Amino acid sequence: MKKALIFLASCLFLTGCTVGPDYKRPGYPMPEAFRGVGPTIASQPVTMTFGELRWFELFKDDKLKELIQAALKANYDVRIAVERILQARATVVSTRSSLFPAVTSTYYYQYQRASDVGLSPSIPPQTTDNFAYGSLSWELDFWGRIRRSTEAARANLFASEENRKAAIQSLVTDLAQAYFELRELDLELEISKSTLDSRAKSLQLVNARQQRGVDTMLAVRQSEGLVYAAAATIPNLESQIEQKENQICVLLGRNPGPIERGKPLTDQGLVVRVPAGLPSSLLERRPDILAAEQNLVAANAQVGVAKAAFFPTISLTASAGYESTALSNFISNPASTWTVVPNLTMPIFNAGKLRANLTLAEAKKQEALLQYQQTIQKAFSEAANTLIGYRKIGEYRVQQEVYTKTLEDQTLLSRLRYRGGVTTYLELLDSERQYFTAEIALAQVRRDELLAVVSLYKALGGGWQE
Repeated sequence: MKKALIFLASCLFLTGCTVGPDYKRPGYPMPEAFRGVGPTIASQPVTMTFGELRWFELFKDDKLKELIQAALKANYDVRIAVERILQARATVVSTRSSLFPAVTSTYYYQYQRASDVGLSPSIPPQTTDNFAYGSLSWELDFWGRIRRSTEAARANLFASEENRKAAIQSLVTDLAQAYFELRELDLELEISKSTLDSRAKSLQLVNARQQRGVDTMLAVRQSEGLVYAAAATIPNLESQIEQKENQICVLLGRNPGPIERGKPLTDQGLVVRVPAGLPSSLLERRPDILAAEQNLVAANAQVGVAKAAFFPTISLTASAGYESTALSNFISNPASTWTVVPNLTMPIFNAGKLRANLTLAEAKKQEALLQYQQTIQKAFSEAANTLIGYRKIGEYRVQQEVYTKTLEDQTLLSRLRYRGGVTTYLELLDSERQYFTAEIALAQVRRDELLAVVSLYKALGGGWQE
């Protein structure tokens, strides 16, 4: 027994050896600044970056915030991501448990009656056997195979947690974008109804002028065309609005139905006032990058697992207990029994299986490395694209506002000229067409500007903060 304890202590002392490479974050060429950052943003000191804002600090619409809160509780993608975290945690515990001895206990009672005229008369006609013993089995993690497997399982857990953040980020930004698209359709419907009402009144005026002989039937038909064109847009918009509401309901994890509105599109007030931050901050904030890195950590650990398979497996099996034919002397000293069996298993020939497994693990590690670097590159590209997109869509919106205001004044002047008999209805017809198209375009560019802010927020790693 003493020798077995000495052997066990020696094995415990030697289990500190771990084969395989330790993880080190790979380098990646970082740009000094994001491309697309304007001079007004770049000149500001970097205090709190735009991507670090929590979503309830970014959005100003209380109804939108309520929708996001409801979606975070009921959305299926987020709930599935949570269940995957629980699975990964259980895998870590299950894998790590192999580092410790497995102990079992058994009690066995047997009563046997033999024939009096049997072939073995030495066996008593009636026998009673009592067995009670415990067993211990323990694989000594001499080469670190179990520790590397635990390291990989833990990295997969961290990756699943980052994937949950990515699911939250996508949910928050997708819901915000769908909500802004819904409010833009509401604005288009409002513009169409207002235009229809205005054109219906103009048609009444043209009819009256035609009945007095001031205008021709051509002007009446032209005015009717404007009315019908405005009326035709309404059913299409109403259909798009209901479909957008249904899309939002899917994100909310509920059946199709109406969606409550908050502030109108023009009062959302999403403006990027803070600097974009440094490119290196994406490595610590974007969930997709962090998840890709954890996948690399797991693949790196699996290389160690594959290397450990080349070395002997050392395990210890022990059992101890009592055996007796009578319960009265069941725990007496002569009835006790114990065994200790050290085992060493060494791979000799496996037709290249271990070498192939190592090659496979190294190839998977290289794949994970490339995916990690690709994710970083994609993040820089998304950040640059959204930054320049946000700046340029803002410039476009300013010009569209000026253009729409000009056409509004032109339409007003054309209407006055037509009523005064200075010009024909054709001039008013052209002005109203251009003004209606410009109003719709302005509503759409305001929507696109809000969508650009949300896309920039996501590209810079925001949206998952709870």
